[in-house]
Order: sequence, then structure tokens, then C-alpha cells
Amino acid sequence: MVHLILTSSYTNEVYTLAFDPEASSLSVASRLEVGHHPSWITFYPGDHSLVFTGLEQADGKVFALKYDDEGKGKVVAEAPSGGSDPCSLAATKNEVLIANYSSGVVSWLPISPNAPYLLAPSPSTLQLTGTGPNTSRQEGSHPHQIAIVEEYGEVLVPDLGADMVRRYQLGNDGSLRLRGHIQYPLGGGPRHVAFHDGYLYTLLELTSTVVKHRFPRLPNLPTFVKSTPSMSNPPSQPSDMLAAEILIPPPNSTYPTPYLYVSNRNDPSPEGDIISIYNISGPDTLELVTEVRSGLKHLRGMVFGGPDDRWLVAGGVNGGGVKVFERIDSGRKLKVVAEKPDIEAPTGFLWK
Repeated sequence: MVHLILTSSYTNEVYTLAFDPEASSLSVASRLEVGHHPSWITFYPGDHSLVFTGLEQADGKVFALKYDDEGKGKVVAEAPSGGSDPCSLAATKNEVLIANYSSGVVSWLPISPNAPYLLAPSPSTLQLTGTGPNTSRQEGSHPHQIAIVEEYGEVLVPDLGADMVRRYQLGNDGSLRLRGHIQYPLGGGPRHVAFHDGYLYTLLELTSTVVKHRFPRLPNLPTFVKSTPSMSNPPSQPSDMLAAEILIPPPNSTYPTPYLYVSNRNDPSPEGDIISIYNISGPDTLELVTEVRSGLKHLRGMVFGGPDDRWLVAGGVNGGGVKVFERIDSGRKLKVVAEKPDIEAPTGFLWK
């Protein structure tokens, strides 16, 4: 069976890649020209034919893309993002939420699974404020992710500029209501989060650190559990090798033990950037068990997919193209099973 993988990029295109595990091949099935830097893509809930992306540029834009069963797409709607450089989006059944990185704005647009898809000419916006001690990266708020914790009905927004993750709940009118936040060590720069089994794991980009919190439902407050470097030999100077993505594939019959996977960028090694794998099975456990040299340069995005999340697709913005890894040794290790080195500047993925 051939699996289609939608791939966003720091080009003008969203690629559709065809992964054939039997032939260990990865090829380009189609390309869709969207505009400057469609760096993040997200599905409409329950409908993998409808995708939303943002153009990471000063006058940010949001596009709705419609795909057929062969992975051929077209642009079906467009609206402003409400800020500059939309770097992350997440969709509920009623709206798409947008993190506008450079302008420090979180915004939301009403949406529909049917035409016209985007239901307002412009989004509602929420201006964030805050600074941090890293004057080159934290001169203002920089929301870097929209993460929906469906189990709690919460929307989490890591703010790299203000060293916090804000906790929101969606109001009946679609608005975001601030209900609290988690403060991190100053200068850490929270980038992305992952939630699993009552715990929140946060990746601090500027210090290459993973932080674990016990994360109960509101109105209860999170409690710090543990933190650890995002690699065995962290950089001597902050901002050298930047932590990027953090993932926890749900346990299943094939991979019953939960593991945490983290990508790091800009490693000078000729073997490429590191994917770090952590054991998180115990309440106080955050233990590095394996580091995988990816052969990718500036490994920004990666996503699990396929039956039982057997495969991990990852890309190198500055080299190496796209690779598909298979989880082996119950998920403790990865091996390359297919690659396409000439894909330019891949940044994110969806398994169609």
C-alpha cells in the first residue's frame, strides 16, 4: 500500500509525497503552489481532504486546500492570518486557530468543512505581551504553537518570547479565554508541547531542554516534575543547536510503551541532526535512551503515521530532503526505510 504524505516547506509549494514501504521508495506525487513559505499544515478534524496552511510572511495569510484521493490539491479559500509570520495552526470543527509568531498575535477564523471553508473575511485577534532576557529572540511575545488538549478542552500556546505556555479555553462564541499559564526558566523559550497521560512535556528551544510537568485539569495547577537536555551533549552556548519538535505517539498493541521523540537542529556533525528518544513510562521518568543521527540538516519538522504510527517522516530544511524512519526495538530506535534527498526546505508533514 502506498501512503501519501503532505509536506509543507520554506518554498512556495506544498508537496504530496508517495511512500511505498514495500519498495522502500519515496517519490513526488504532485506539487501545489500556494505562496511564500507555507510552513505549517493541519487537517480539518475527521476530513483528510481539507487542509489549512499559513504563509509565513509579514502580511500573514491562511489558505484552505482541498485534496483528492491521489493527493492532488487546489487552493479553495484565502484570508489574512491577523498577524505576521503564522507558524502554527490547529483546527477544530468550527474554527482554525493561528499563532502569528513575529507580531505576537493569536487569531481565529470560523471555518466549515464545505465551501466557502473560511467563513469570515478576517480573523478575531488576541495580542500577547511579554519579553525575556534573550534580547535577540525575546524582545516581544512569540507564540510558536497552537496545541489542542482535547481531553481537557484546552488550547495551549507556547510563547517563546515570554517564557510561558498560556492555557486557554474556547468560549461558546469561539473566543479564547485565558485560564492560566506555566512559567519556565527565563531565557528558555518554550517552542512546542506534547501531552500524554496527565503530563505535559515542553521543549525549550533556546536552551535545548525538555521539561516535564504533572498537568491536571483546570482549575488545578501544574507541578514541575523534571527537566533534562534535549541531547546527551548539549551546546556549550545557548542557541547553537536548537530543539525543534516534540512528539509522543499514542501507545498501541505494536508499541505499548510510550516514548518521547525530540528533534534538534544545526548539529555540525556530518551525520546530521539528532533525534532524541526518551523513556517517559514512569511518573517521574524522563530518561534519554537513544540518539539517532538523521542525516538531515536543520531538522525542523517530523510526524508519525501509518498503521500503529509505525513510521516517522522528517525533513531537513538546509539539507537531506525527506526521510522516513521505521520504529524498531519497540520504539526505542529508528532506522531509515526511504528517502528523497532532493525535496527542498521541508518544514512539516501530514499523513494523508
